[in-house]
Amino acid sequence: MAENKSYFFCGIGGSGMLPLAMIVAARGAKVSGSDRSRDQGRTPEKFAWLEGQGIAFFPQDGNGPKSGQILVASAAIEDSVPDVAAANALGLPRMTRADLNAALFNAADTAIGVGGTSGKSTVTGMIGWILESTGRKPTVMNGAVMRNFAAAEMPFASALIGEAAIYVSEVDESDGSIALYAPDVAVVTNISLDHKSLEELHQLFGDFTAKARVAVINADDPESAPLLSAGNVATFGFGDAATVRGSDFEALPDGCRFAVHAGGTAYQVKLRMPGRHNAANALAAIAAAHAADVTVAQAVEALADFAGLARRYEVLGQAGGVTVIDDFAHNPDKVAATLAAVAELPGRALLFFQPHGYGPLRQMGKELAASFAAGMRSDDKLYVCDPVYFGGTVDRSVGSEALVADIVAGGADAVHLTTRAACGAAMLGEAKAGDRILILGARDDTLTEFGRDLLVRLGD
Repeated sequence: MAENKSYFFCGIGGSGMLPLAMIVAARGAKVSGSDRSRDQGRTPEKFAWLEGQGIAFFPQDGNGPKSGQILVASAAIEDSVPDVAAANALGLPRMTRADLNAALFNAADTAIGVGGTSGKSTVTGMIGWILESTGRKPTVMNGAVMRNFAAAEMPFASALIGEAAIYVSEVDESDGSIALYAPDVAVVTNISLDHKSLEELHQLFGDFTAKARVAVINADDPESAPLLSAGNVATFGFGDAATVRGSDFEALPDGCRFAVHAGGTAYQVKLRMPGRHNAANALAAIAAAHAADVTVAQAVEALADFAGLARRYEVLGQAGGVTVIDDFAHNPDKVAATLAAVAELPGRALLFFQPHGYGPLRQMGKELAASFAAGMRSDDKLYVCDPVYFGGTVDRSVGSEALVADIVAGGADAVHLTTRAACGAAMLGEAKAGDRILILGARDDTLTEFGRDLLVRLGD
């Protein structure tokens, strides 16, 4: 699929595009690309690193695509974008990110696909680490940097380049592209409202799991219950009926501890990641790895050394007695899970949230507000800025002020300040020793920089 081909990635710095570009480049393809964020001067270190990997960059002005290339671009990118218009004028074939990833995935002998509303990236990273630790040499395609594989020479390790025969990837239901994948092992972490209706989600996940030799399903998730009747199902969860069952969960200052029961044997697990939701993610990864012929004992041993993902409850540091944490939470389920992890330990939370778009606020604003209102404790405070917006024709009539009004109506302490800078200043003015500041949001790499800047200012 990659050898001796030439790809032009439009939006190559995106969380799903970058690792895919690295995988096809490692398999012998020529890769070049463009990115609006690079043209705007955002995250220059990421693009400098990519250039250092031999990827040629062009401004997103239509001069990049060349005859003989394949254009890789999101299905959502409009034909009016100069690079797309240029590729069309040249008659270049076009693939979406999912088209290309699915072709690589479906060609593997053992293809493990991880779907679900929340936890996909974490479970993908866990499975990849288990397989790598046990000598399987997987290729892993993830949407987040896997800290176990990150190093000075590989700071943006959202891909692991291994053998073509075993491929682990998160798969996306939000655009329906999950339908392109034919998994050997299919994982569904959970099903909840995000980009599509629940009826659409049930259909997509049902079709996905029906293709698999083994479908690994969350037995604790009510919305996943329709998937349990198939004959190819292995389950995970904390309920008594789960094939891979967790018990005795205990929150720790540096992670969590719990027991895993499988095949009549109990195993003790200690994770370096907090939250009951991450314990559930570990159960899913153990079940999936077991379906790929890894023993439960081997999986448990590997997970003790799993360092987690960037922006998944990542502690950036502490200054003045205040801990700053960076987190990807952006939909109702992820927000609920993060707030539950926050509540497991004492200390007030000062929460910053940047909605990841105007469209998502229209789709799930009420449910998002309910998650914040239900999960925040009486002394927690939430600061919300305007949604991320990188240009385009999106309807901006529903913004953060409506979200905050619903959260306040639900009984939580929230305020809307239009800019990120204003929210940061307000949190710094409020913070005192023992507090935790959490940076929540998606689709914006500069959120981590924002958190690190707050940490520096706390230490001044």
